Amino acid sequence: MIFVYQISIKAYYLAIKVASFFNPKAKLWIEGRKDIFEKLKKINSNENIYWFHCASLGELEQGKPIIEKLKKKDASIKILLTFFSPSGYEFGKDYEKADYVFYLPIDTASNARQFINLVNPKKTFFIKYEFWYNYLFLLKKKNIPTYLISGVFRKDQLFFKWYGSVYKKMLKCFTFFFVQNSNSEQLLNTLGYINVSITGDTRLDRVYENSLNPENPPLIKKFIGNKKAIILGSSWDTEEKIIIEFINSTKKDFKYIIAPHNINSNHIVAIEKLVSNDFIKYSEATYENVSGYNILIIDNIGILANTYQFTDIAFIGGGFTGALHNILEPASFGNVILFGPKHEKFHEAEELMNISGAYEINDVDDLIAITNHLLLDSNLEDFQKANRKYINDGRGATDKILHQLNI
Repeated sequence: MIFVYQISIKAYYLAIKVASFFNPKAKLWIEGRKDIFEKLKKINSNENIYWFHCASLGELEQGKPIIEKLKKKDASIKILLTFFSPSGYEFGKDYEKADYVFYLPIDTASNARQFINLVNPKKTFFIKYEFWYNYLFLLKKKNIPTYLISGVFRKDQLFFKWYGSVYKKMLKCFTFFFVQNSNSEQLLNTLGYINVSITGDTRLDRVYENSLNPENPPLIKKFIGNKKAIILGSSWDTEEKIIIEFINSTKKDFKYIIAPHNINSNHIVAIEKLVSNDFIKYSEATYENVSGYNILIIDNIGILANTYQFTDIAFIGGGFTGALHNILEPASFGNVILFGPKHEKFHEAEELMNISGAYEINDVDDLIAITNHLLLDSNLEDFQKANRKYINDGRGATDKILHQLNI
């Protein structure tokens, strides 16, 4: 099985390399790893390096509360941040609290050996997901403490299948598991692991802190005025078609913000063609003209998180593919959350649904019914308060983890 794993890793690399000739994201993935070991030589391996590995941007947001408190507690700590995906690296490369930021070399035995010898981390933190056999076993062999932060385990994962022996072995390499929920703890217990603590999700600490002092985009505030607002955040095609069908068919006096995950010009043009009228793009909006429109299309990056403070309902993308985007950010500002039906991997979605702070959307009829229920009934403020309370009550994961690590 280990041989199969090693072959599959190399096959994956070759597939990405072929895709890089016509796929921009794959090209970034390949080019970002060119001459990676020459780049890594800039690291002083005698420094007090703590290595944080994140799959992508979402995991970075979970790692940030830990990183920032570590740096505050001990100025000697140097943070090495690695990413698997280009979307994570492109956002994380300028993170001011990280001393070094790189792509993680593909998981082969020789790469893992070169990487760890060059870096010489004193502690290693894997965030939520990402389990790489060669890296993990070499860390264990070298007695480098290795922790899983904000981990989530489900019974359908390979760790808990009869054919998942390679992944079961990887779990032996972790010094300690900090998990988000009791289900994860119980699943690890069934495999004999008691080095587990339920500490919660560090993202709750992050979004709570951000909600206390958000930036105030003046165009967004001017656009919404004193009207109720629905935002479509990090959306994909399915969510966009549903919200635009809703907009085109309703006469209700709402404000709408569409913030797609993909903001390339072709996709923005496609959205414009779906919207019948009465829209303006953020790049063309001014303080003088923006309030005259009912639909605002966000065609840049970096303002979505601060936009949620002005909206009432957030329809979040990814729920039709099983890759639901961040719903905790809008919840921290009291938005009632909507998403597609494939959310079973996201326990926070289930928990928000249980307190009537989130609803599942399958089609435009669902959107009409739920929006009427929320915006035309008198319950909206109660649901918004429930979501803020959920965020507030869930805080504390960062301090629990650092206390247990005695840092």
